[in-house]
Amino acid sequence: MGGWKLEVFKMALYMSFPVALFHWFNQPEYFEKWVVETKRELYPPENKEQKDMIDDCIRKVREKHDLQLAAALKEYEGK
Repeated sequence: MGGWKLEVFKMALYMSFPVALFHWFNQPEYFEKWVVETKRELYPPENKEQKDMIDDCIRKVREKHDLQLAAALKEYEGK
């Protein structure tokens, strides 16, 4: 139908299209921008106040747990 010229054109298109897309979407500027934005979405910068509140809460829970363990140990030793 189209002959060898059409086949050469189709083959060139089939080979150059993925290469062109790879080149276009893997530019360092685009990739770096995307990575930085994704990192900031997944891991936002820490807030000092929130970190202190979380640490304080963890400390309180651990102290409460230690007191419960100490009470259980005293009860066990008393038997």
